[in-house]
Amino acid sequence: MSVVRGVVAALATTTVTVLPVFLTGGLAVQIGAELGFDPAGLGLIVALFFGVSALASLPGGWLVERYGPVATSRIGVLGAAATMLCVAAFARSYVSFVAILLCAAWCNVIGQLAANLTLAHAIPPGRLGMSFGIKQCAIPLATLLAGASVPAIALTAGWRWAYVAGAALALAALTVGPRADVGRTRGVVTPGERATAALAVLGLAAGLAAASASALGIFLVASAVDDGVDPGTAGLVLTLGSVIGLAVRLLHGWLADRRSGGHIAVVAGSLLLGGFGVALLAVPGTVPLLAGTVLGYGLGWAWPGLLQFAVVRLNPSAPAAASAIVQTGVYAGGFGGPVGFGLLAAHTGFTTAWLAAAAVMIGAAGLMVLGRRMLVAHRLAREPVPAAA
Repeated sequence: MSVVRGVVAALATTTVTVLPVFLTGGLAVQIGAELGFDPAGLGLIVALFFGVSALASLPGGWLVERYGPVATSRIGVLGAAATMLCVAAFARSYVSFVAILLCAAWCNVIGQLAANLTLAHAIPPGRLGMSFGIKQCAIPLATLLAGASVPAIALTAGWRWAYVAGAALALAALTVGPRADVGRTRGVVTPGERATAALAVLGLAAGLAAASASALGIFLVASAVDDGVDPGTAGLVLTLGSVIGLAVRLLHGWLADRRSGGHIAVVAGSLLLGGFGVALLAVPGTVPLLAGTVLGYGLGWAWPGLLQFAVVRLNPSAPAAASAIVQTGVYAGGFGGPVGFGLLAAHTGFTTAWLAAAAVMIGAAGLMVLGRRMLVAHRLAREPVPAAA
């Protein structure tokens, strides 16, 4: 499999398998009006989605390792397409909508893991940073598609047709999926070789950051509409944030391949500035909305690819096990963040919810710094010169 084919396959697979939940966030105003749920109900949907994803991660990992990225990526993509078609055809109540959407959670897990394995098989080390950056563009790309679907489809043909369009896009992604499984020799992990405590701190930081940042894609449109912004305009703002997130994730990856270290420190700095951007969303007005979206997406939600790249580089003997610890935190944040934000928004308003999300993201930046120091200390204790962090 060529480098280009591997990267395109990973990006397409990840985008379409996570698309169902981000379509739900972008179309929340229209869906909620028909099926009767508020921001707390939306938060519960997204929390359950990532909760099921967390539970499915271990068995999903076994399936991907057992059957390879080709078969499992196809399973994930076909499952996502089927789920979106079922939402369009059969979701006639809040309960039925949730039940159908949760079936897409396992597709998300399979798609993510199959994409990671595709990159591990196809990409040489010198291009791995950029490859992770491109692959992680799937999240803002899915958000972009969700935001664009509001004025383009939901406000004209209806929100159900947006899910039909999503299913068609998923089926189209099969044409660029991985075509060949290429194996790699795995190293043997010796006891004490992995800095488990440091990785756990990074996982906690990633969880808090994900909890805060997930609110951007899920609640930004609903919050803007609540402040009096036209739904079509709010969808376009979400689209703007997604484009900026795409660009910064690519920039992170490009720069990572040209740095000798400091990747986790860059993640921490991004989260710090992103937290201030999220706080701006608590301020009424178009200018704070645009500025908060730019900073929140451009910095506060552009770090996952860089963090995964750093963890893999710092743990060459067990990259999958190390990244799994961090990814567990991300899924946990995806589970707890939306429901907490939704409850705060429903009971105290979006202003309080955005301020709380900003505080959590800034706290995550501090934990990233702590985790990096623990990683460097661990490498110093094992090697004369510490590995780059």
